[in-house]
Amino acid sequence: MTSTTPGKYADFESLRQQAIALRREGLSRRQIRDRLFVDNNDLLNRLLNGEPAPEWTKRPNAKDDLRDRARELRSQGMTYDQIQVELGCSKSSISLWVRDLPKPDRTRTPEEASAIARREWEARLQRREDERQQTKQDGANEVGNLSDRELFLAGVVLYWAEGAKDKPWDRRESLKFINSDPNVIRLYLKWLELLGVSRERMHFRVSIHESGDVACAEEFWADLAGVDASVFQRATLKKHNPRTTRKNTAEAYRGCLMIYVTKGADLYRRMEGAWYGIVLGADPAT
Repeated sequence: MTSTTPGKYADFESLRQQAIALRREGLSRRQIRDRLFVDNNDLLNRLLNGEPAPEWTKRPNAKDDLRDRARELRSQGMTYDQIQVELGCSKSSISLWVRDLPKPDRTRTPEEASAIARREWEARLQRREDERQQTKQDGANEVGNLSDRELFLAGVVLYWAEGAKDKPWDRRESLKFINSDPNVIRLYLKWLELLGVSRERMHFRVSIHESGDVACAEEFWADLAGVDASVFQRATLKKHNPRTTRKNTAEAYRGCLMIYVTKGADLYRRMEGAWYGIVLGADPAT
């Protein structure tokens, strides 16, 4: 095959015949352009107009398998909703893929259609829940084991968010923490252990609604804290406000656990100083 001299496109038909011949030999557009010295894309498009690209130059489409499967399911009589549940792709994509196929016959009873719709919805909810749980698990895996420094900083932030704090008009330089979340309490106890606070320096008290089971709550929190329930101080009972509707009435309701550390003034000052150190470390301009 003879090449055309660069820049000379006068004999268009001759050049087109050469381009078509090269295309049918399996050359790509770039190869044809370089072989014929055609550096104008518009001209190259005209030369190759109507000639399909060789198979090896076609990029694989990641959705080709989904498209084929969607068409297969549609041919079996499935609706868009059913195909969506089966394949997990959007109905707009399904519509594009199968719109040339005949619609399935509507031979189901209303009860059957309702049951199918319910199963589809349940499957969708389960898929969402699986994705939700996987995201949470991924987040947990990103953390891994905490170093002492990381635990110290996490405990400082936790206390500053949830613990009792000193005020200029009310000096309270002591560690006093209350929460209803068992995992929060576990983390706080690990933080106190890191600071060298023994269980003997901790005073425990349950704060619970007056209708709650005090003894059961004290056993629960004592087991979590690794102490005997007999060391708990007298529980604080919350009075019921008849104008409010309580949500925490299930058997799992255990109230809140309050933990007070004796001789904790120095620890409180260290905690407060560390908190402002975290703030300054995050934003030195503060």
